Amino acid sequence: MDKAYTPKSFEETTYTSWEKAGYFTPKKENGKEPFCVILPLPNANGDLHLGHAMFTIEDIMIRYHRMKGDVTLWQPGFDHAGFETQFVFEKFLAKQGKSRFDYTRDDLYKAIWDFTQANRGTMESQLRRMGFSLDWQRLRFPLDPEVIAIVYKTFKKMHDEGLIYRGERLVNYCTKCGTSFSDLEVKHVEQIDPLYYIKYGPFVLATVRPETKFGDTAVAVHPEDKRYNSWIGKEIEFEGLNGPVQLQVVGDEVVDPAFGTGVVKVTPAHDMTDYEIGKRHNLPSLQVIGFDGKLTAVAGPYAGLRVKAARAKVVEDMKARGMIDHVDEAYVHTVGTCYKCGTVLEPLPMSQWFVKIRPLADRAIAAIEKKDVSFVPQRFEKTAAQWLTDFHDWNISRQIVWGIRIPAWHCQSCAKNNPEKSWIITDGSTPTSCPTCKGVDLVQDTDTFDTWFSSSQWPFATLQANSDKTDFETFYPTSVMETGYDILPWWVCRMLMVGLFVTGKVPFKKVYLHGLVRDAKGQKMSKSKGNVVNPIKMVDLYGADALRMALVFGAAAGNDISLSEDKIRGMRNFANKLWNIARLFLMNTELIKELPFYDKTMDKDLVQSDIEMIKKLETTVKMTTKYMDTYRYSDAAQTVYDFTWHALADEYLEQNKERFKQGDANALSVYRHILLTLLQLLHPFMPFITEHMWGQLPRKQYEPLIISSWPTV
Repeated sequence: MDKAYTPKSFEETTYTSWEKAGYFTPKKENGKEPFCVILPLPNANGDLHLGHAMFTIEDIMIRYHRMKGDVTLWQPGFDHAGFETQFVFEKFLAKQGKSRFDYTRDDLYKAIWDFTQANRGTMESQLRRMGFSLDWQRLRFPLDPEVIAIVYKTFKKMHDEGLIYRGERLVNYCTKCGTSFSDLEVKHVEQIDPLYYIKYGPFVLATVRPETKFGDTAVAVHPEDKRYNSWIGKEIEFEGLNGPVQLQVVGDEVVDPAFGTGVVKVTPAHDMTDYEIGKRHNLPSLQVIGFDGKLTAVAGPYAGLRVKAARAKVVEDMKARGMIDHVDEAYVHTVGTCYKCGTVLEPLPMSQWFVKIRPLADRAIAAIEKKDVSFVPQRFEKTAAQWLTDFHDWNISRQIVWGIRIPAWHCQSCAKNNPEKSWIITDGSTPTSCPTCKGVDLVQDTDTFDTWFSSSQWPFATLQANSDKTDFETFYPTSVMETGYDILPWWVCRMLMVGLFVTGKVPFKKVYLHGLVRDAKGQKMSKSKGNVVNPIKMVDLYGADALRMALVFGAAAGNDISLSEDKIRGMRNFANKLWNIARLFLMNTELIKELPFYDKTMDKDLVQSDIEMIKKLETTVKMTTKYMDTYRYSDAAQTVYDFTWHALADEYLEQNKERFKQGDANALSVYRHILLTLLQLLHPFMPFITEHMWGQLPRKQYEPLIISSWPTV
């Protein structure tokens, strides 16, 4: 072994040797337990960040079960990340003075495809740098034809069973990015805006959105509000900016009597709550804001103005005409924004495809209650069940090009004569004629599926799409879904719902949720704070093993993780300590040609310190195995770390260094036994250094540590 520990000298070559030898590909043998983890999809177009580095936990699971002899598969895949990738590509276009509007649909799709494929190798190489033992032969992508076919089949099955419907509803729409989002994707931010108290005939009411007043179709009060309940059912009439206005007064329990004056204007086309009020009271809906973010013809002379400019102009004109009673300049409220560009989202009426959540969610809740799927930590069982209870119907239509296009065709003839039957749903095949009217004027929906719709099928879709057609039968349900707790509602709950619907089984038996990676002070990492840790930079400086160990050390499941360069440097020091422990052994065995391998029959010839050390080792093996089996990886790492640094290095080696120098065969045999066992225990956590050292130590025959058995007592 080299005198200095330099991970760069062997990490890349070690990984290449593993991959070339096919060690990551499971050997299916009868009688052996399958163990499968599906990699949470990183963006094919992205770079490795600390969230991805937390895949370390999955690699620990995989390497442990591989060493136990299980038929072990870590299934890789990359996400096409529909909206996010198109957003990044549009920023790329903007730097060239172009936009998405400069392309046809097909040309834009191809351009994004080429852009993604050109960048895809970056993420692959970075995952390898971390030592992740994924079976790259099985790599899948959501836009693979085999995966698309499965997604289409699911959509049609849902539609045929009445779980998919098309309807016009208010959706969260970004007028800059040009697409809608589901409720879960909305980023809610607190901001301060003026609250305008506007005169509406006999009432004064408060609103932050005077520019939508042209779409008002009622005013509402709480039915038990004694100030106003005599007005319910009547009409009010007053002079508006564009002429006389007549509005019905409705009573609805959703109205908060304490907000403003207790009277609210109802704009069904531009507010989620107002939309529901409108449905309950059969109110008409008038769209004032278009999908381009400008006011429509409904606004009269204000048409064509963007929302912010329209608000200022409307307020100016209302003040001039004495229509504003007063203004609260510092009203604090929460608004929904686009999580990528920050634009305030507009609730807009749009025809979309929706998934009926209730029957799917109820089945998922039942699976949790029956323990068909369990959670680590257990407290997240209640969290998941609560999310599933609160879910609204899922809007799965996205107005972008990059993604899986929805297999729905609109018959233009039926749209006029038989609108209820004007849509034709297929499994992806293109219909030649309308089954209702036999017409051939068919137009495919331009929308694509929400990325979460395809990724909700990922556990069964990947295994079914693999070239080895026995994968689904062997590995489904998968063993563990490991991911961050922040993605529980977006992905984990949806996988449960869709997996149960399609396969009749839960997609995974256990869910392990790790925390968010924060800085040393517990603060969220961000570029603006300057506290972001670049994982690849840390690998370059300290080696992958040090970063892996730092991420799992002291990080209990479900709890946020504090990470600093000092912590990574500390784990590099631990790796160096391990390196020197192995070097010390080799330096003292250079002249010994036939060192016996330790077994229990040697105990009668050992000194007390040897016997005590063997017992400590056995206890460490038992405790580490217990922690590994119960998903307490931080405790397992701590146990092996303490044994290595304190029991072995500080105590046993110091006490017996003279015996080693003198060539005491018993002492050196015990030393080697401890060291080999220690490398086995550490291998899931620190695979590179342990594999390299394993190959340097004298053994009867060399078997790669990656497939070596887990030590037992």
